Amino acid sequence: PRLPWRPMGDVDGKVIVITGGNTGIGKEAAAALAGRGAQVIITSRNEERGRAARQEIAERSGNDSVDVMPLDLASFRSIRSFAADALDRFDPLDVLVNNAGLILYRRAETQEGFEETFGVNHLGHFLLTDLLLERLRASAPSRVVVVSSHAHKGARRGLDFDDLQTEHNYKWMGVYNKSKLANIYFARELARRLDGTGVTVNALHPGFVRSEFGRGGDLGGIYGWGIKYLASPFAISPEKGARTTVYLASSPDVADVSGGYFYKCKPSAPSRVAQDDDAARRLWDASEKLVASVPA
Repeated sequence: PRLPWRPMGDVDGKVIVITGGNTGIGKEAAAALAGRGAQVIITSRNEERGRAARQEIAERSGNDSVDVMPLDLASFRSIRSFAADALDRFDPLDVLVNNAGLILYRRAETQEGFEETFGVNHLGHFLLTDLLLERLRASAPSRVVVVSSHAHKGARRGLDFDDLQTEHNYKWMGVYNKSKLANIYFARELARRLDGTGVTVNALHPGFVRSEFGRGGDLGGIYGWGIKYLASPFAISPEKGARTTVYLASSPDVADVSGGYFYKCKPSAPSRVAQDDDAARRLWDASEKLVASVPA
C-alpha cells in the first residue's frame, strides 16, 4: 500500500529480516516493506503467533514472499540456529532490522545467565548481527536498522560497566533505559567499524506506540495496567510507529548515512551520554567478552 508520509525507496526483491516482526511496529514495518515487493523474514518466539502474523502480513501486502522463522533472543543456541538457517536460505541479505525487545518488572535471566533485558535488547542482537555480518557486507549496499528509544535519555549516568547484569539494585525502568542506550552505542560503534564497506547502521526512536509491548504480563500489576489503560490514549498507532523503521530500511535519502539517530524520519540528537564513543567501544569490547564466555 502507498504510504502518505515520506516516499519509500525501491525494495522490490530486497531480502529484509525483522526480529520480532510478529507484532507491533515490527509487523507493521514488515507489511509496509512486503507491500513494496520486498522478501520479508519475520522472527517470532511463539510458533503459532508467528504463523498468524505471517499470514496477516502476506494478505495485507498482497505479497506471499513472507517467511517466519523461530528466534529466541534470550538463547544463544536459538540465535546461532536462526543465523545458520538464514545464511543457508537467503543470499543476498539486504537489510537487518533489530526490532525485538522487552521490558521486565522483575529481574530474570537468559538461558546463558545474563540479565534478560540487557540480554535480549542488546546482547542477543549483538550476537545475531555479528553472525550475519559477513553476508551483509557481501550484499552491500546493505543496511542495519536498530530500534532504540528516547528512553535512553533516562540513563543519565550512562552504563555501569561494573554491573552490566544489574545484579544489584534492579529497577525495571532504569534497566530498560540502559538497554536502549546500549542500542545506540552498538549502532554508533558498528557504523564506525563498517565505515567504507557499503553497510550503513542507524538507530531510531519509534515514538510512544500503542502496541503489545510491556502489556503481556512482563510488567505485572499496576504498571502493566497503567500502560494499557491510562497511557494508551496518548500513544500513536503501530503503523505510525513503524514509519521511521521503514524509512531507514528503504529510503534513498539515507543510503549513505550511517551512525545516526532518527525520529519521525528525521535526524534527532541523542543524549550527550549516548554520544560518548569511548563508552560505545567499551560496551563493544565487553559484549565480545560476554559472548565469548559462552561455548558455541
